[in-house]
Amino acid sequence: MESIHEILNEITSSKEGDVLATIIHVEGSAYRKEGTSMLFKGNGKEVGLLSAGCLEADLSYRVQETRVRKTPQTVTYDMSAEDDLSWGNGAGCNGIITVLIEPIDERMFNLLTELKTFLLNGTSVSMMKILSDDNNKVETLFLVDEKTFFGNCNEQNTVQLKSVLNELHDTNQKSGLQTIEPLKTNVYLHTFHPKPRLFVFGAGKDAIPLVKLATLAGFFVTITDWRADQCSKEYFPDADQILVGFPSEIIPRLQLSTSDSAIIITHQFQKDKEILNHILNINLKYLGVLGGKKRIQRLLDGKQVDSEINSPAGLKIGAEGPEEIAISIVSELIQRQRIKKTKHEQ
Repeated sequence: MESIHEILNEITSSKEGDVLATIIHVEGSAYRKEGTSMLFKGNGKEVGLLSAGCLEADLSYRVQETRVRKTPQTVTYDMSAEDDLSWGNGAGCNGIITVLIEPIDERMFNLLTELKTFLLNGTSVSMMKILSDDNNKVETLFLVDEKTFFGNCNEQNTVQLKSVLNELHDTNQKSGLQTIEPLKTNVYLHTFHPKPRLFVFGAGKDAIPLVKLATLAGFFVTITDWRADQCSKEYFPDADQILVGFPSEIIPRLQLSTSDSAIIITHQFQKDKEILNHILNINLKYLGVLGGKKRIQRLLDGKQVDSEINSPAGLKIGAEGPEEIAISIVSELIQRQRIKKTKHEQ
């Protein structure tokens, strides 16, 4: 998932020399696509990756330049050549990557803080960066909905710029560089989405690797169970949220939506049945239940198994044991997230 969430958690001040590097254009193939960001902190810590290690060493020198100049810059890496002549690493990745490097000054820090607030509240935010001809000046405009904008964009031509940003927000189009006619303005467009939510019903031992892997994969993970001795921070330190209570108490509070995923893993037939009955009519992004089709038919009182129920949960990789099963389930969750969103889900 997007590294922006981890990056926003690491940015705590505008006085630490932090620098943000973002892929804004890709030609050919690349390890990461447009919209991927990486944070270079003033204390030397790095958050995120733009490549498989091919660019980061050179980027660190560019970041030092940006800190000294206190102005943005763009750099293009030609990774397509297999020799050491065109750029210096001979990576042969068949891609040309353009990276925007920006110092996080007070103004940008405030904008990123506001972005973080909206994302934590479950709201998608679209962004436009207006680049000057020499790319050493960048104006930023954010859109939350048709009427809610924030940024440091010059008022000149904002009507047309807002129109372009609205279109991006509505259509979920690909991130990247565009030239806005007739303004002849180069802009970079991207939409940030909140972390996808995963609800894990059941706090058994096999849920532990599932919660850990799902969190690492970028999901906002809620673990819930009626057994307080099992459903605790001690067993699930990586969970974003831990809710103790019976399904009839917890599920109405969750406000499940079409963008959410759920896994039922209590290993208790009656509890699985209760949970399934509560959430079956919600058009979830993903609904997984441990156990085969026959068990699901029993849970549904002999009714035909709904095609939206993934049972057994997880990709068919021959997984055995809690860790392998967790890998198969998280893989299937990622696969489902990659399916292009419909207008109804946005």
